[in-house]
Amino acid sequence: MLIIPAIDLKDGKCVRLLKGEDGTETVFSEDPVGVARKWQESGAKLIHVVDLDGAFSGEPKNFDIIREIVESVSCSVQVGGGIRNIKTIESYLKAGVSRVILGTAAFLNQEFLIESCMRFTQNIAIGIDTKMGKIAVKGWTEVMELDTKSILSDLKAFGVSMVIHTNIDRDGTMEGVNLGSVREFVESSPIPVVASGGIASIEDIEKLSSLEAMGLVGVILGKSIYTGKINLKEAIDRFS
Repeated sequence: MLIIPAIDLKDGKCVRLLKGEDGTETVFSEDPVGVARKWQESGAKLIHVVDLDGAFSGEPKNFDIIREIVESVSCSVQVGGGIRNIKTIESYLKAGVSRVILGTAAFLNQEFLIESCMRFTQNIAIGIDTKMGKIAVKGWTEVMELDTKSILSDLKAFGVSMVIHTNIDRDGTMEGVNLGSVREFVESSPIPVVASGGIASIEDIEKLSSLEAMGLVGVILGKSIYTGKINLKEAIDRFS
């Protein structure tokens, strides 16, 4: 199972939000490139980068920093946040990003989703972020009345290679993982799943590892590794 450290960017800084709400950020570093190097030195094979400014505004705002991160590490980097057209996907892939994560655009513009999957099959992941059980979009500021199971089936047909599921209600809270919610999502997904949101301890990762046989392929760690609640190297050594 992949243990994936996260780097969330806001105003060029490495931050964490509480439940994805704008204005709740805690700055953990003003050197995101240095943080990326640190996570690689801890053994990370993949780093998850989110352009929070891009997610809220609808267009990339931290592209130059993300390119610096990619150039500074040899491990793979996946990026999400404000990716809503083909040109942006092409720019990120040209910069060396291994996978782009589509969120809002995947649900509001099916033509874009289909074209993206056709042109960049192995480089597309979909972020399905849920708030109170409903899919949230536009930087988690709006929720949509959509059937998750039906959406997952459609994504499979379109050729999506990975789904990243974030439980917004737990994200950044350090309350621990909602195992039942993750299990329900993984069981309903015909696509490999990466889980995120609320993972606060090695015990949480242990619980999630029980879902590998069902299709859970990785977990994303955020606040837990910035506060030292989880030692990234220890987690990677134990579960990867």
